[in-house]
Amino acid sequence: MLKLYCNKMKILITDKISTELLSLLKKNNIQYKININDSKSKILEIINEFDGLIVRNRLTIDANFLHKAKKIKFIGRYGSGMELIDLTTAKQLNINCFNSGEGNANAVAEHNLGMLLSLLKNIHSSSKQVSKFIWDRENNRGVEIEGSTIGVIGYGNTGKAFCDKLMNFNCKIIVYDKYKSGFGNNIIREDELESIYRNCNIISFHIPLNKENKYIFSKQFIDKMNKPFYLLNTSRGAIVNTSDLIEGLKMNKILGAGLDVIENENINFKNIKINQNLNYLVNCEKVILTPHIAGLSINANKKISKTLIKKILKQK
Repeated sequence: MLKLYCNKMKILITDKISTELLSLLKKNNIQYKININDSKSKILEIINEFDGLIVRNRLTIDANFLHKAKKIKFIGRYGSGMELIDLTTAKQLNINCFNSGEGNANAVAEHNLGMLLSLLKNIHSSSKQVSKFIWDRENNRGVEIEGSTIGVIGYGNTGKAFCDKLMNFNCKIIVYDKYKSGFGNNIIREDELESIYRNCNIISFHIPLNKENKYIFSKQFIDKMNKPFYLLNTSRGAIVNTSDLIEGLKMNKILGAGLDVIENENINFKNIKINQNLNYLVNCEKVILTPHIAGLSINANKKISKTLIKKILKQK
C-alpha cells in the first residue's frame, strides 16, 4: 500500500492533474499547493516555499527558473515528455527530475496499434467514403499486420509496450534504441537503423524530443527506406519534418501516416487553410490525425498517479 509519512514535504503543482494523485498526496500527508494560472514570474516569487514541483506542459522550466528555485529538490512530470525541463542544469543543481511514462505506456501502445490497424485496413478512409454514400469494397482491400516487418525506434516505456502488443500478430519486429541494448529476444530483433531502412514496411517512433532527435524523420530518412512504408508517431510532432512527410506521401513512398502529434500543436485550427502543410494532412485520406490523446485514457490517469506518488515518496 502506498502510505508513507512525509510531514515536511511541500509540493507546488503548476498544471491540472488528476484527483487520484491529489488523493494519494493527501493520504501520504504531503502538503501541496495548486497554481495553474500564474505566470512563470509569479511562480518564481513563491517557488522557494516548496521542496518539489509537479508539472505537465504549461511552463518551461529553464536554467533561469532552476537557478532561482534554490529549495527545489525534485521535479515530477505528470506524463512522459521532459523536453520543457532543462535536464542538464537540473542535474548540475542536484535537482532530481523524473516522469511517469510507465503510467500511460499501455494507453499509447493501444492507440498506436489502433492507428496502424485503421491505416492498414482502410477503416478511417473508407468510413469517410461511406459517410459520402460511396460503397467501394474493391479499392479498400486492406493489408494484414501478419507478415509485415515493423521497425520500432525507441525501446522505452511506450516502445516496449507497443512491441508487446505486436507479439501475437505473427510479424517481424526490429527495434533500434541508441541508448539501450540487450533487450532483444526470440521475437524482437535488436538492430541498427540500417536494418530498419532495409527491411521494414512500417515505422513507429517512440523517442523523446531533444536537439538530437528533432526532424530525425526527414527526406534523408525517407530516401534510405528500401520499401514503401507506413509511419506512426505518438512521440512528439517535431520528430517528423512535416514538409518532407507530405512529399513522401505525394510520391507514394509513404503509404499512410498515423499521427497523434504535429509540429505546432498551438496552431489555431480556425485558420487551418493558412497553414498549407496542416491543411494537406487534414484532407489526405492516407493520414490519420488525433489531437495528442494517445496517453489520455481514463485508466492512465490512475496509473500515472500511482507511478508518480511512488517516485515522490522516494525523494524523502
